[in-house]
Amino acid sequence: MSVVIVGGNDCMVCQYKILCKKYGFRAKVFTQMTSTMKQQIGTPDLLVLFTATVSHKMIRCVLSECKNQRLEIARSHSSSLSALRDILEEHAGS
Repeated sequence: MSVVIVGGNDCMVCQYKILCKKYGFRAKVFTQMTSTMKQQIGTPDLLVLFTATVSHKMIRCVLSECKNQRLEIARSHSSSLSALRDILEEHAGS
């Protein structure tokens, strides 16, 4: 299973990936907006959106891509490991 994480803190990228690996997810993490982000998202099983640490433009870009592909989105205002853990526990059985 794969997960794409949008937002979060730059210094936490490795920790996000390690936590995702513990739950059996392959992770891509985007903490900054890139020009090719829309193409790099791909078709993950789950998209995690940390809303407090991303720009409105980045949110619009991600949401439009998700709507086109009908991806499952989990939103969290907090970008902590415990918030990500809660999301992954909820979706690990799906």
